[in-house]
Amino acid sequence: MSAQMYLPTFFVKQKIAMTTNRYELYAANPDGSFGQMYGLAEQKRLAFKEQVTFFSDASKSRPVFAFKARRKLDLNAGYDITDEAGQQIGFFRKDFGASLLRSTFHVEGPGYQATGQERSQAVALIRRFTDIPFLPIHFDFVGSDGQPLMSVERQVSMRDKYTVNVPDQRVDFRVAAAIAVGLDALMQR
Repeated sequence: MSAQMYLPTFFVKQKIAMTTNRYELYAANPDGSFGQMYGLAEQKRLAFKEQVTFFSDASKSRPVFAFKARRKLDLNAGYDITDEAGQQIGFFRKDFGASLLRSTFHVEGPGYQATGQERSQAVALIRRFTDIPFLPIHFDFVGSDGQPLMSVERQVSMRDKYTVNVPDQRVDFRVAAAIAVGLDALMQR
């Protein structure tokens, strides 16, 4: 069974403005270049990260999916991922206990559960005790069946750019995109 909206590889490009973080979502062309834009989200900087809404294009006239905290100011509450009609299509949460040494997230969707954590324990520790910019941050999500679900890899650049690979066809693009943006927003990148 495959997801309603499956995209095997895409990019999340972050643009930082004075008052907002802007995330643009692009399909990956076969040659690795940026393809069609699949949406964008803006989040006010220094605001509570309770909800992020994704729009179909830069006009922001049509919201197409979102993630929203189940409870305000509860670090373990988790985030529901909803489609354009407000129906839940996925869920993720940060595991704060496991994240003390290596950031860890849990994700659920139709027919799967997975845990993702920073690929490198060494980079995770360096990030916690230094302020070195541009460290590569890579997350690997593995399903409860031991199979790779998705990966999110931050490219080293002046602006955050993530490559998201989704080998598991059960994962809806909107769920993968929400998680990729959520990783950045919740880690305060």
